[in-house]
Amino acid sequence: MKLSQKFALLFTISLSQLVSSTHIAEYYGSERDALLQIRDTLNSTSDLHSNWTGPPCTDNRSRWRGIVCLNGHVVHLVLEGIHLTGTLPPAFLQNITFLSKLSLRNNLISGPLPSLTNLTSLRSVFLSQNQFSGPIPSDYIYLPRLQKLKLQENSLEGRVPPFYEFILTDFNVSYNHLGGQVPDTQVLQSFSKSSFDHNEDLCGSPLDTPCPAPAPAPAPVPASPLPSPAPIVHPPPAPSPLSPSNGKSNKNLEAWSIALIAAGAALIPFMFILFSCYYKRERLKEAAKNDNSREVSVEKRADSFVSGGDPERTIELEFFDKDRPSFDMDELLRAAAEVLGKGKLGTMYKAALESGSVVVVKRLKEMSNLSKKDFAQQMQLLGKMRHENLVEIISFYHSKDEKLVIYEYIPQGNLFELLHENRGAGRVPLNWKARLSIIKDIAKGLNFLHQSLPSHRVLHANLKSSNVLIRHSNGNHIAKLTDFGFLPLLPSRKSCEKLAIGKRLSDKADVYCFGIIILEVLTGRDPSGFSETVVNNDWSTDILDVEILATSEGHDEMLKLTQMALECTDLTPEMRPKMSEVVRRIQEIESGNIEIN
Repeated sequence: MKLSQKFALLFTISLSQLVSSTHIAEYYGSERDALLQIRDTLNSTSDLHSNWTGPPCTDNRSRWRGIVCLNGHVVHLVLEGIHLTGTLPPAFLQNITFLSKLSLRNNLISGPLPSLTNLTSLRSVFLSQNQFSGPIPSDYIYLPRLQKLKLQENSLEGRVPPFYEFILTDFNVSYNHLGGQVPDTQVLQSFSKSSFDHNEDLCGSPLDTPCPAPAPAPAPVPASPLPSPAPIVHPPPAPSPLSPSNGKSNKNLEAWSIALIAAGAALIPFMFILFSCYYKRERLKEAAKNDNSREVSVEKRADSFVSGGDPERTIELEFFDKDRPSFDMDELLRAAAEVLGKGKLGTMYKAALESGSVVVVKRLKEMSNLSKKDFAQQMQLLGKMRHENLVEIISFYHSKDEKLVIYEYIPQGNLFELLHENRGAGRVPLNWKARLSIIKDIAKGLNFLHQSLPSHRVLHANLKSSNVLIRHSNGNHIAKLTDFGFLPLLPSRKSCEKLAIGKRLSDKADVYCFGIIILEVLTGRDPSGFSETVVNNDWSTDILDVEILATSEGHDEMLKLTQMALECTDLTPEMRPKMSEVVRRIQEIESGNIEIN
């Protein structure tokens, strides 16, 4: 019996969406012109001339190879391993102002490295395995959000610039022709020897090559044996009232000269430090003035996290795990921070503490009238929850105007990015085994929330793929739910309806959202492209994500999970299964102990 005779595919792309997809959304001509410079200047084995036509961005999508878009802007430029040859056009990136990822690695590009001036959104720059030459541009050290810089296996020359931003966590300039001493900045000294290896003239820590001692002053040239012309005798100058009148004048002058030189030498590094502090302070002030910048300055965070006129302000953080190293609010405010994203409940910040640890701070909104007792009671409940598939809540802060929640930091990103970012050539697809494991982890985490307390269920109430963080461990993908449990803190039912796709909030709404995620994982489609129209149509594997469709195994498991997704998204909430049953069935599917009727 066909599956379609028992179940209907609940989510398909609606006709109205297909019609609207033919509409060309707004795009930015200056960004397109910049990209066309690459297409028309460089040669490659990939036919960019036929692919890079029309607008580069349509809403949040792009049909151009290697391009990722967000809100009509180009945010990723990834052209890897397509034998690009030639020299990059000068300053071609300057108009792609929202670019956050640039990757041209494993090509044959020659000439100088591209200028990245004013690209304040850049997080990742991968230019390794090319033929770039010349120095590393000094403007690279002024990119406020740069986290990853890979320049290895080129022909770069000159010195390594003094990077000092602690947000830089991945750095490599090995296999080049760089020279001089590795700058003694704390961030560069934190990287291993492998980040600088195979640069013949590079020296200093963390390399094993010590820098040579300064060359000694040249010896005085001996007198020439040839007869010298008679010296010209000048009358002695008139004595100056400031000149010494005894025979020690030359010795005193020599002593003063040595003292002045020594003082000048001592002042040089001090002036450099003053200049660096002044420059950094001015840059932080500029960032604070720019509301469109996603970089968060220390001054701005101090004003926004804690209100100075708040009579309830205590500047104290409450921690749940006494064994975990703690920190205070002052250290949190001094941390180098950046905005990770903004959601319906608030803004997420990544904060790199002086101790070297990294945490995530969520600044909640629409909770200004919430009492400290109610907030602390709910946070104590959530903070004590410990499960391998829940992101750990470390601490929280409450004042009259500010509510902060501090989470553990998961650096590898979320499920939405894993499924949808960088589609096309050069992407490493997410295989079926990993997808099935992620689905099982989400179900286990959600079941724990629903079952953890005997008195009532803790609802996630905001379950979506962007709130499923992914940790890589020994080649496995471990899913961890975040942003859960805030429903009791929201001020009104009207605010609650904004969450969970507008459904009536209950554990059945969580099950519904879980079904959406299963379909998203199976199809590889953005959930915004699903409709709630029941369509009686034969089930076809054509709807599966092309990245898993070609696999030789797993089709039966995919069909069984599709059946489960349809049950989870049943329009009648009472017909949806409990998460405990869902976990059991997924485990049976994974072990191959269940058959389709």
